Amino acid sequence: MTLQKLRIGLVCPYGWDTPGGVQNHVRDLAEYLIEKGHYVSVLAPVIDEEAIPDYVTSAGKPISIPYNGAVARVLFGPIAFARVRQWITNGKFDLLHLHEPAIPSISLLACWAAEGPLVGTFHAAAKRQKAIFAIGPILEPVIEKLTARIAVSEAARSTLTEHLETDAVVVPNGIYADRYRDGEVRDGWSGNTLGFIGRFEEPRKGLSVLLDALPIISRFAPDVRVLVAGPGDSKEVQDQIDPQLLHRFEFLGRISEKEKADFLSSVALYIAPNTGGESFGIILAEALAGGAAVVASDIPAFQSLLGNGEYGTLFESENPQDLAKVVIELLRDQERRRVLAQRGKAYAQRFDWEVVAEDIFSIYEMALVGSKGVTLSSENRAWNRFLGREGN
Repeated sequence: MTLQKLRIGLVCPYGWDTPGGVQNHVRDLAEYLIEKGHYVSVLAPVIDEEAIPDYVTSAGKPISIPYNGAVARVLFGPIAFARVRQWITNGKFDLLHLHEPAIPSISLLACWAAEGPLVGTFHAAAKRQKAIFAIGPILEPVIEKLTARIAVSEAARSTLTEHLETDAVVVPNGIYADRYRDGEVRDGWSGNTLGFIGRFEEPRKGLSVLLDALPIISRFAPDVRVLVAGPGDSKEVQDQIDPQLLHRFEFLGRISEKEKADFLSSVALYIAPNTGGESFGIILAEALAGGAAVVASDIPAFQSLLGNGEYGTLFESENPQDLAKVVIELLRDQERRRVLAQRGKAYAQRFDWEVVAEDIFSIYEMALVGSKGVTLSSENRAWNRFLGREGN
């Protein structure tokens, strides 16, 4: 790291104690920066304030809204705005790094409230008609305040360009690749096993595509089993499974980072059947780092992350027949799986925080040039218009 020790404020728009890729990214970045000697404070909506780490400040309890094929737990409004302003005042930050500042959230409020070095990271990949970016006239003058813009993938960059006609530097999400490098093969998870990790109750995570593919797969691979890890009510999913195939499923619930490393080292194939709404795919990067042979849907974010099939095998999104075909071919070809896994493991190093953080640091340096630090905006006209306190 080349920067002097800084006071950095990170704003996470989504509920801190709800599993999610953005929350994981903010947490890992905060802890990496702290380890390097910087002062870091994270502002986030929080449900259980007693369970948060010392570096997190609660902005209040989030509310749930439908967003991009999932449920987003965010916080917005005058009370949240007051808390954002207080946090900025108390923090005396050199720089603010706002995540998802283009959705109604505390990140947007912080962008309204602050002046100075402001870096925004955009995670979302969404179609125009489904995105909250529709409030563009309010957002555009706010986004213009950002000193620098980051998109976590080309898909996220394209979304930003389409909705707000602005551009960003692509810096991928980070992972701690070494955490997954030395996983142990567990007998109960090895063999002809297909692995899935995620919030399986969310339709866009695509577990139903795998469920529909399994009858075909099982005819050609009679000993195939599916291991599902992640939060959710497994009974609801089990009710959708053909009773004759139910014995092939094992729901593991939440697993630790060590268990995840073992999981990725053990399964024959890691399956990512997501149907859309993904801008990057942190779990894919982790799966590659863990030495798993990856099979993923060909949504744009996954195509990009996997090098159009060079580092993982793609199938047609939402097509269980094509998924079954790809899985059967790979289960029959152990050497191909081995080569694919080795190639992916080496490639995953580019997503390690040691690499990703250097890119973020260079953007911080650029944002800090000639700056005296973060202050509160003297005017908040966009916010006042939103509240109806000013005329047109």
